[in-house]
Amino acid sequence: MSDGQRTVVIVGGGITGLAAAYYLQKAIKNQRLPLTCKLVEATHRLGGKVQTVIRDGFVIERGPDSFLARKTSAFRLVQEVGLEREIVHNATGTSYILVNDKLYPIPGGAVMGIPTRLAPFLTTGLFSPFGKLRAALDFVLPPVKTEGDMPLGHFFRRRLGDEVVDHLIEPLLSGIYAGDIDNMSLMATFPQFFQLEQKYGSLVRGARRTTPKEQRERKGAFQTLKTGLQSLVEEVEKRLEPGSVIKGVRVERITRLGSTYRLRLSTGETWEAGSVIVTTPHHTVPDLFADYPFFAPFRSVPLTSVATVALAFPEKAIRRDIDGTGFVVSRRSDYTLTACTWTHKKWPHTAPPGQALLRGYVGRPGDEEIVDQPDDEIVRVVLDDLNKVMNIDGPPQFAVISRWKRAMPQYTVGHRERLADIKAQMAAALPGVFLAGSSYEGLGLPDCIDQAEKAVRDVLEYWGKQQSVQMMEAGSKRAE
Repeated sequence: MSDGQRTVVIVGGGITGLAAAYYLQKAIKNQRLPLTCKLVEATHRLGGKVQTVIRDGFVIERGPDSFLARKTSAFRLVQEVGLEREIVHNATGTSYILVNDKLYPIPGGAVMGIPTRLAPFLTTGLFSPFGKLRAALDFVLPPVKTEGDMPLGHFFRRRLGDEVVDHLIEPLLSGIYAGDIDNMSLMATFPQFFQLEQKYGSLVRGARRTTPKEQRERKGAFQTLKTGLQSLVEEVEKRLEPGSVIKGVRVERITRLGSTYRLRLSTGETWEAGSVIVTTPHHTVPDLFADYPFFAPFRSVPLTSVATVALAFPEKAIRRDIDGTGFVVSRRSDYTLTACTWTHKKWPHTAPPGQALLRGYVGRPGDEEIVDQPDDEIVRVVLDDLNKVMNIDGPPQFAVISRWKRAMPQYTVGHRERLADIKAQMAAALPGVFLAGSSYEGLGLPDCIDQAEKAVRDVLEYWGKQQSVQMMEAGSKRAE
């Protein structure tokens, strides 16, 4: 077996590629495998969107600020690198929906906007009497009869009506994916809701019966690190084999050469690999594999541009202090802001005593121009929106604006089917090449780490089969 056949190259050093490199190198060491793992990243840092700014005692996340506690892979990786003592849970408190310049508490017991307790839903001013009556049809409408995918918005509108969707479900769910709920794939984003409807004949009934088993402790459903999520990236990187990470170099083309692959780099150098894990965004893949037209559907999968706007203030500057952790904005409201987290309340470790940290979000499908505006203009627009509900005295002490251009892949209708078809053709034409990352099977940190771990298992299984085949061929030759 050549050195190339014994080399695994991971393309892309975001959290997916980083986790894949860590777990693959760990397996190679523990199992004493004759494999080499290289990680190549086009930029000069690892971690992708995971970036933390520490400034004047504030801990500011440029990208993701936490991960779901119930998805355990992120916590396992934190434990692997000895950071479990830095774990903190979010403070629980009231979250709001902003509709027509007014903040409404999210009704108690709502699970992703689906009521599990009727009293808070019936008494909220978030919906009109007609909107509440329309939502009650969920108890009598038959389950949808379909074998394929459908828009997430269509599914919820049929069951609960436009008002509940536009004022509650859409702001909550669209914010996760920075997407348009009426174009998002039900089966690729929230298939569990379809399963609830099919099993219980009603979303509300299904959510009420299943949620008690899944309720988390009072300490909060999300976790983060007091030292900032970038500290996880740094600790994982420290544990990678010396010399195995190459930064500032782009992989430009990957071609198959019999049982190996040739990778052409931006430096003009070429590498040979027996297996490749590609963790770059989907729109880069067709150019990487220009000889394989079955990747073409990735070119038409949209991406949304977003920005996060962190604003630091003295607490006394916020004249109208609201008890809660933040709000999301109904799309029917005339705001550029899509959401705001009162970060110093949700994550008390992120601001010094007496200081406030607000984190605004802008950018959504069809309204992405704000992301390209100068910093001063973005701050002005966000402050104008915030002052409609909060009354903030004066400008921020400083602002940290993070633009993520074409960074949020959209899981549109048919996403799972497209991905399954491409992977089936890859298995035939490009054995030993695997895709993983936020473009494919989940955007959150745990989803990306899960995909990294699966890609490592796939590589090891593929390598094991290749080794077995070569041993059999060698045995046959000796017999002859």
